[in-house]
Amino acid sequence: MDMALPVVNATTAVLARLSAAFNAPLARAVVFGVHIDGHLVVEGLLIAVIVFQLSRKSYKPPKKPLTEKEIDELCDEWEPEPLCPPIKEGTRIDTPMLESAAGPHTTIDGKDVVNFASANYLGLIGNEKIIDSCVGSLEKYGVGSCGPRGFYGTIDVHLDCEAKIANFLGTPDSILYSYGISTIFSVIPAFCKKGDIIVADEGVHWAVQNGLHLSRSTIVYFKHNDMASLASTLEKLTRGNKRTEKIRRYIVVESIYQNSGQIAPLDEIVKLKEKYRFRVILEESHSFGVLGKSGRGLAEHYGVPIDKIDIITAGMGNALATDGGFCTGSVRVVDHQRLSSAGYVFSASLPPYLASAAVSAVNYLEENPSVLTNLRKNVALLHKELSDTAGLEISSHVLSPIVFLKLKKSTGSLTTDLDLLETIADQVLQEDSVFVVTSKRSTLDRCRLPVGIRLFVSAGHTELDISKVCSSLKRVSALVLKQ
Repeated sequence: MDMALPVVNATTAVLARLSAAFNAPLARAVVFGVHIDGHLVVEGLLIAVIVFQLSRKSYKPPKKPLTEKEIDELCDEWEPEPLCPPIKEGTRIDTPMLESAAGPHTTIDGKDVVNFASANYLGLIGNEKIIDSCVGSLEKYGVGSCGPRGFYGTIDVHLDCEAKIANFLGTPDSILYSYGISTIFSVIPAFCKKGDIIVADEGVHWAVQNGLHLSRSTIVYFKHNDMASLASTLEKLTRGNKRTEKIRRYIVVESIYQNSGQIAPLDEIVKLKEKYRFRVILEESHSFGVLGKSGRGLAEHYGVPIDKIDIITAGMGNALATDGGFCTGSVRVVDHQRLSSAGYVFSASLPPYLASAAVSAVNYLEENPSVLTNLRKNVALLHKELSDTAGLEISSHVLSPIVFLKLKKSTGSLTTDLDLLETIADQVLQEDSVFVVTSKRSTLDRCRLPVGIRLFVSAGHTELDISKVCSSLKRVSALVLKQ
């Protein structure tokens, strides 16, 4: 206790001196008539020191330059990152190579095979009238157009083709694209921008996904072909949200989904679109020329007025057996793309002979509606024959020309499922000369629907062709899947 008393007294004395120093007249200053206390002086000095320290250049120790020997050693040790990931052992990279036209029958490795791998829905590959129109176009225009549409690449046959498609579908105007798959992922970013909302089906194929990504819009997915999920999603986005009412809103769906063979219920989609005030972008690559009484697509199939759909796109490489794509709709929708759609503005225009082929194909469909009857008969027969296939089940719509077979029991691994399906497809080709394909997915594809075997049915297939593919798939799947 006696020893602690001097320490306390000393501390009290120091504090008293500091207090006196700050309260002394010398600790006060008058600047322009303003009295400044001592603690303000100290704070000012501290601030000045902090500013000085922050403004100083950071100290960097001098670097000793490397010798040539050290540089050589570092170069020898450096290994660049690979341009692409290594190919895993067992990965299949060899695909069958066609040696003739991709008709209902084709040639692979010198062997005639029944072809269910090409989306030649109307059987128009090799059609004499279409070939004659192409020959005439080649003689008149040559092979290529040698320029984009807006830069000396527009030829009269392009305008004829656009008018033919618009008249066939009953829309005011249409626009041609040079490449089928680029149509949808050029159209979406042309209309949808950052800040817009797009509600899309989770089962859309890669080209649609790419268009959604390029648009930089806010993307919200709903469950595949589930109208309750779509209604719930639209309700959540619009209920009590005044900001949503002031921005552009779109629903993006496929008419026939490439990844499942399901058909979108357009009548219900249009009702939801009108209720929540959204626009609809419809991708019709697998339904144009197929669905509806006269092949005019999903709107005709459901009896929905075509003007209820804001934007329709389709590739012409399926039913029309040519190449390129088109978008159809109002005059404003079409004219907007001529100035702002990347795939139209920057690509060389569609080769004239392909536009001539498209016109001839539409003419053929108008003159021969019975081709649709043949196609639907073949689809129905294939569904009936494959209904009891061991280990596989049909998940596609009964009217879809894409008959989609998936595993009844998934292994739980997408890669393992695909390996099993690839094995079935390979054996069917090698043992029975039937060409079928699986729904392969690239690493860029974000679709999470089950993989399967896709059979593209053609009006050109015979009952014997269908009987052959069915018996082969049943036999091989039973062996591979041990069902």
